[in-house]
Amino acid sequence: MRSRKRRSMRSVLPPDLRRYYSEGGCRSVFRSLDVPLGSPGAFEVEFCQDILARAPEHFETLALLGEAYVRRGDYEKSLETDLRLIGMRPESSIAHYNLACSYALNRNKEEALQALLKAVARGYNDVEHLRQDRDLKILHTDPRFQTLVKKLRRKKSRSKA
Repeated sequence: MRSRKRRSMRSVLPPDLRRYYSEGGCRSVFRSLDVPLGSPGAFEVEFCQDILARAPEHFETLALLGEAYVRRGDYEKSLETDLRLIGMRPESSIAHYNLACSYALNRNKEEALQALLKAVARGYNDVEHLRQDRDLKILHTDPRFQTLVKKLRRKKSRSKA
């Protein structure tokens, strides 16, 4: 999902605050603010940084910040953020998956593949998302990636039987 300059979806659940704000969902909270929403991710980055200044270990906010950095096209900061998330929750399959996406966006193919393997080892199994995720485009033609996808499909079909 990340071959373009922004992510349309990331494997975390926090709301897209920019969309929520611009659709009027929280205008009463931000009524006194005149927040320019020009560049993608700008509002989320500032919003998350404000929260993290008071609560630097807030995992969900940090995950949303990584998402915002990618929307803004700042892949290096997204990678730094994902590495920080791994330090906070090394057992999280989603954190490892997002780290793989960040490595891929930074053109670090080997690191992306290793992070993806760790995500799968920790339980990540959404094979269709994995296969279609344009953020991982750099891996799609790699035989190791294709083998991983086949392995996950077989495992998924066995679990349904």
